[in-house]
Amino acid sequence: MAGARCYPRYVKKFLKSAPMQAALAWAVAAYIQLIVRTQRWRIEGEEHARTALTAPVVAALWHEALPASPVLWRLVRRLGMRRGVAVLASRHRDGQLIGNVMRHLGMELVSGSSSRGGTVAADALIQALAEGRHVAMTPDGPRGPRRVAAPGVARLAALSGAKVLPFGVWTSRAIPLNSWDKMRLPLPFGRGVLVVGAPISVEGPWEDALPRIQAALNTVQDKAAAG
Repeated sequence: MAGARCYPRYVKKFLKSAPMQAALAWAVAAYIQLIVRTQRWRIEGEEHARTALTAPVVAALWHEALPASPVLWRLVRRLGMRRGVAVLASRHRDGQLIGNVMRHLGMELVSGSSSRGGTVAADALIQALAEGRHVAMTPDGPRGPRRVAAPGVARLAALSGAKVLPFGVWTSRAIPLNSWDKMRLPLPFGRGVLVVGAPISVEGPWEDALPRIQAALNTVQDKAAAG
């Protein structure tokens, strides 16, 4: 009986182990690539996406749209982008898993928090922008509240001079998850919508830009979900 009671604990420990987390990150990345490649995509705002061809941007989306987000980079690469992309990931285990998934998708991982004064992470992201790489952020991640933008995205844009590029993603075939962000797990071979909003310049106090960024993210995500 003692062994039976310990079994779930060992299973949980195994699932949290570094080799298992690495394997899971690889599998999730492979699945995301399948999703992006097998959807029939409709794109709105391609002219806004071209902003990423001329200067580094802070690409922002809500956490709920994260699984299909690499479609934006597929689009801008098709348009001719050759810049790298840096992604901010929480130091929390779940955040590191997401970050490692993005690393498998060809992005650079920066660990830290956008909402807790993560000076080291902010410096690394500013450096990435200065060196010509884009930065991708989920302003309400990793734990919410849903669709409430933390200060990090506006602060980063103000400090770096980079514009915020809001975008939203939606897929017709998906499994709703019981998560704080109401994320939907996309399924292959459906229809997808990518909506890219007008780039937002953050001039003056970053606090003044935060409501505009939040409203823009709501607009593009709702427009994507409307199909």
